[in-house]
Amino acid sequence: MLVTAVALSDVILAVHIAAVLITFGVIFSYPVIYLASGQLGPQTMAGYYRIRALLGRRLISPGLALVLAAGIYLASDLHQWKHFYTQWGIVVVVVIGAITGAFSSPRERRLAELAERESSGAEYQALAKRVAIVDLLLLVLVLATVYVMTVHAG
Repeated sequence: MLVTAVALSDVILAVHIAAVLITFGVIFSYPVIYLASGQLGPQTMAGYYRIRALLGRRLISPGLALVLAAGIYLASDLHQWKHFYTQWGIVVVVVIGAITGAFSSPRERRLAELAERESSGAEYQALAKRVAIVDLLLLVLVLATVYVMTVHAG
């Protein structure tokens, strides 16, 4: 019988990677869900934004905390604090957490309220556009982080 020892840092690395995939993967689904919701009719947009708000509270926020905690553990255990990719990763997690908490979450709730009343109104359209722009910036930030992590950490 072959028994192999598993280092705690290997387990934490697996948790870190899984948390990154789950936490940030959902953000990439937003444009697809948005388009599908829009095709179903304007009344579905309120549900779309309510689901986003729920995912933010129940998946993205806890996932960011797990990504951050696991990243800090790994950087400390593996003595990686001096490297750019470690500092970049910490900053990105904090920035995404700040953006989703301070910008996205309140606007998703407001968009849901507006969509229930009138999704073709000027206030709804302007707010939806601002949220879409921030979503795009978050996607670019996540992709840039994937690049930094694969090129500099590998």
